[in-house]
Amino acid sequence: MPEPVTRSAPGKLLVVGEYAVLEPGRPAIVVAVDRYVTVTASAAVEGHGDAEVVVDSDLLDHEVAFRRDRGRLRPLDPADAGHPRGALAHLVSAVEVVDRLRTEQGLPLMPLRLTVRSGLHQRGVKTGLGSSGAVTVAAVEAVTDHYGMRLPREDRFRIALLAGVRIDAGPSGADLAASTWHGWIAYRAPDRDALRRGLRHRGVAKTLAAPWPDLSVRPLPPPGGLHLQVGWSGSPASTSALVADLTASDWWRGPARAGFVRDSERCVTAAVTALEQADPDGLLDAVRTARRLLARMDADVSLGLFTERLTRLCDAAESCGGAAKPSGAGGGDCGIALLPADRPPSALRARWAGDGITPLELGVTDPPSHSPRGRPR
Repeated sequence: MPEPVTRSAPGKLLVVGEYAVLEPGRPAIVVAVDRYVTVTASAAVEGHGDAEVVVDSDLLDHEVAFRRDRGRLRPLDPADAGHPRGALAHLVSAVEVVDRLRTEQGLPLMPLRLTVRSGLHQRGVKTGLGSSGAVTVAAVEAVTDHYGMRLPREDRFRIALLAGVRIDAGPSGADLAASTWHGWIAYRAPDRDALRRGLRHRGVAKTLAAPWPDLSVRPLPPPGGLHLQVGWSGSPASTSALVADLTASDWWRGPARAGFVRDSERCVTAAVTALEQADPDGLLDAVRTARRLLARMDADVSLGLFTERLTRLCDAAESCGGAAKPSGAGGGDCGIALLPADRPPSALRARWAGDGITPLELGVTDPPSHSPRGRPR
């Protein structure tokens, strides 16, 4: 019987490029932060009758037991029937994709217990650090390593993204890239609708092996002369709901979308250049530009990206000599600020606390020093 395997994946913050990165091949910068989801994969499913897969998570109020049925996981308890939601849906999809890959390769399926612990929530509420992405990446790595499948890093990322698109093809996968590669990342997304079609018609193995032409993941150096500060607005936001509202709008189907995407790509390109050339002022300018682009889109579409607290978060950072913006979908969750190294963060954190914003003690994860199993592209 395979030994238990524990793997962790970090959360993420979007620095620049939100929403435009939904377009295949359009860039964003994402950073992995040192809060983690940890998943342990083992074969211990005793005590659950005919269960073949058991999920025990601090994101759920009870263990959920499943049987395998024609490539899907079906809950044993009728009370758990219905479409799984949140973290459970992503865990289920990750296991189903790995199961299908093993079946296509003629490998056996084995009993599986997943034990999940999350550090990406604040007082039990999600903070916008990419918990769905982190739990998917950690689960894929734990399950494949538990089974002895020594996969390259890029294949593990691809499996995680395939697991995600089975649930929702809208999100870009930037969170998965950060959770997989760590550190500062320049990311361009593949066509997720094409991946979903590939899964349906060709299966997992052939979709993994096929070209993903728009995908790009490139490590970036951390910003010199600046430090990253993160504030939590105190209210969660649904990325999927905001993305769905945007893509259903007339604005998204009209000419304004093309202008936004073009301007966003210029902004991200400027930010990448600033990071690579250790130009802190250039990066601050890019973050301010990204804030203006999001604010303009928000005004046009009325998505509610800039809540009152997120606006105060950004204004406070500007008054302290930095630059700030919402991170990710907006509408709540977190905002990020970059401050010059000679500006103590205590003043900004005090301003935030006075405005009802919770400063988060976060650092950026170091990228792995070497990777015998993978290679970024």
